[in-house]
Amino acid sequence: MQTSRARAASHAAPRVIRRREVGGLMLSECAYPPGLRMPKHDHEPAYFSLVLSGAYTETIGSTQLAGNPSSLVAHPPERAHAVAFHEREVRIFRAEVRPRWLELRREYSVNIETPACFEGGAAVGHALRLYMEFRAADNYTPLAVEGIMLEMLAEISRRAEPAEGRRAPRWLERAREILHEQACVIPTLASLAASVGVHPVHLAHEFRKFYRESVGEYARRLRVEAACREVAQSERPLSEIAADAGFYDQSHFSNAFKRHTGLTPAAFRSAARSN
Repeated sequence: MQTSRARAASHAAPRVIRRREVGGLMLSECAYPPGLRMPKHDHEPAYFSLVLSGAYTETIGSTQLAGNPSSLVAHPPERAHAVAFHEREVRIFRAEVRPRWLELRREYSVNIETPACFEGGAAVGHALRLYMEFRAADNYTPLAVEGIMLEMLAEISRRAEPAEGRRAPRWLERAREILHEQACVIPTLASLAASVGVHPVHLAHEFRKFYRESVGEYARRLRVEAACREVAQSERPLSEIAADAGFYDQSHFSNAFKRHTGLTPAAFRSAARSN
């Protein structure tokens, strides 16, 4: 049985904090009330949601996406979805693709046909930079927004595009799972290969072929993405986060972080909390 609070939330509307069209994109920042339930619906354009605070669960067909703070959710066009907001207000920055960008999608074969959630990494870094431009608009904002959006679309397409026409073998999927399970542990190629029963050279070759990164590059990206969540959501000193993520000093951490997100850890934390 629905409580009075749940009934009220199910009929509440999001509050628009600011909204403007910039560089052929409709950009908006909205606050959604705690407990809001949005039944299945669709949107004609593709759009991207950067979660500034709070959390929600989104259902798209058989896929469930968790919108957590500092995560970026990519929504394909005309895909029905339902949204359940958790028990605190949720603030979201949204970039909606307008017709001019649809032409760019076709011209460059941009892949945003699959729903996806990014936690940390370059895609989230680009989205935070887009939000910063949206908040501090000036005469150069349209140019900056267009450049950042192109970078973000390229990164999302690169992550979404399968590298091979066939599925990765199960042992290779297991190797990747081990990297995710032990994201802050730096494995050797030999130990990872032994865990899945193949030769290190074969693992290295097949991993790059299917996942477009070396084992080391992939493991480093996972460490940075885990650090992104800590930087955005915790009050811990950056030096502690760097050490826990396996970086030998804060300078090494800062360089790797900026290479993956386009922002230093301090700038990333500031942008994630600027709402």
